[in-house]
Amino acid sequence: MARPIDNSKIRELVQSQVQQPQTQNRAVESGPSFGDVLQSQLGLKVSGHAQTRMKSRGIELGESDWNRIRSGVDRAAQKGSRDSLVMIDDIALVVSVKNRTVITAVSQDQLKENVFTNIDSAVFV
Repeated sequence: MARPIDNSKIRELVQSQVQQPQTQNRAVESGPSFGDVLQSQLGLKVSGHAQTRMKSRGIELGESDWNRIRSGVDRAAQKGSRDSLVMIDDIALVVSVKNRTVITAVSQDQLKENVFTNIDSAVFV
């Protein structure tokens, strides 16, 4: 039969953790996320992946750009599209039309030699 390990340092560590009250780390409230504001204003969501890509690729879109994108998504929905490539100026967005969610974003610099798969339509706005 195995004997428990008797180590005084481990015992001290365990006892100190039991005696100290546990504190919870709480996230700092910073208000609604970009995606939440966008969805409430324009009826579009931006996935975490798309937010990361937009930030890393320096893609910044203004309110008028988002209005154009929403219009393009609306047009794609009217035609029965499920997943669409929405081109706005020199930026490509892959959007789940059904979920009204921007899946990813690519700027003109990354457009060369890219292949977009799993889309059933393209909208130029």
